[in-house]
Amino acid sequence: MERYICFDVETPNISNDRMSAIGISVVENGAVSEEFYSLVNPEARFDPFNIQLTHITPEMAAEAPTFPELWPTIAPIMRSGLLVAHNAQFDMSVLSKCLRHYKIPCPDSVSYACTCRIGKKLAPWMPDHKLDTMCRELFIELDHHHAGSDARACAEILCYYIRKGAAIGDFSRPYSLKETRTLK
Repeated sequence: MERYICFDVETPNISNDRMSAIGISVVENGAVSEEFYSLVNPEARFDPFNIQLTHITPEMAAEAPTFPELWPTIAPIMRSGLLVAHNAQFDMSVLSKCLRHYKIPCPDSVSYACTCRIGKKLAPWMPDHKLDTMCRELFIELDHHHAGSDARACAEILCYYIRKGAAIGDFSRPYSLKETRTLK
């Protein structure tokens, strides 16, 4: 595939079943070609931990679009290439839970890749494969836990792997959007 949809979500609480922000960075031909960021009104409570981590408050999200209001804008982007995230199980889980909660029609499964998982195979020399560590090691700018910045960082890490000759499609795996998953 030549088009990768790197995305990151932030959540308002420990349930991790709603979004308070989403960032998307599209990679085409080895470079970032498009970016999108939005706060999301999660229509759910905010936990103090999540507010401290993301700096997103209920007041900030109150005027933002809800997930179903935002979906028509982001769906064409999200469907236009291989989904990629860092620690992708988390972001894929939140996306799946939002789609199911709002009863938004979606395929049974989608393909995705995880830059953290790819890094464990292609960059074993990293001290660890956390997003902030990888960004520091690769000199990538990061405002950690800002969905737009995290999505851009994921895209830059992906571009690094592409420049190194990685066949990203080899790391693709299916993700069921219809069944409930628990994070490990």
